[in-house]
Amino acid sequence: MEKPFFKSTCMKLVYKCICKPILKFFVGIQYPDCSFLKNEKQFILIANHNSHLDTLSLMTSLPGEMLWKVKPVAAEDYFGNTKLKAKFSNFFINTLLINRKSKKEDGPNYSINKILKAIDDGYSLILFPEGTRGEPEQMSKMKSGIARILSQRPGLKYVPVYMTGMGTSLPKGSGIVLPYNATLHFGQPTLPESDDSYAIMDQIEKDFAQMVEKYGIKEDDDDDD
Repeated sequence: MEKPFFKSTCMKLVYKCICKPILKFFVGIQYPDCSFLKNEKQFILIANHNSHLDTLSLMTSLPGEMLWKVKPVAAEDYFGNTKLKAKFSNFFINTLLINRKSKKEDGPNYSINKILKAIDDGYSLILFPEGTRGEPEQMSKMKSGIARILSQRPGLKYVPVYMTGMGTSLPKGSGIVLPYNATLHFGQPTLPESDDSYAIMDQIEKDFAQMVEKYGIKEDDDDDD
């Protein structure tokens, strides 16, 4: 996969030189050392989702030289509902836009198939298994798509990321960013212990349950989004 020099340079400048200092010093986001990700050829970051700050925070946490080959999976009906918005999302956020209502019959446009193709093309991904932003400081039940993806690509590692405080800094439905000590907690790159999607889902849920217990944000018992 050939590195797009102009795009990669722009992304590194925007995320590392502009966005990260703003998020760190004005919003109060605390970043861990993510240099260990340089040792991984490819991975899927899976994280809880409470705020529009989530994707931006994850992207700014990554080593600058790998930004161009990490694609956040995003809803086409929101981030690509106009041509201009789609082009902006593709260039500056590097999004992989998917149709959340797509079906298997849609072939290459089916969301799972688009994700698998991006993986086969060599990209790493950012994925929010809850599917949509939840209420501040609550984690909703995760959808099984991530497990189905990992079951079809043996050898691909996932990295659990648990974010605290994002829903307070920029809650769902709010347009005002509030200073708050939000934190990103990274787990280790992990291989699924099975190729069965149900077993993989159980493994991921246990990883996040441990993080919930450790970092103190409650889970939402309601299965509804």
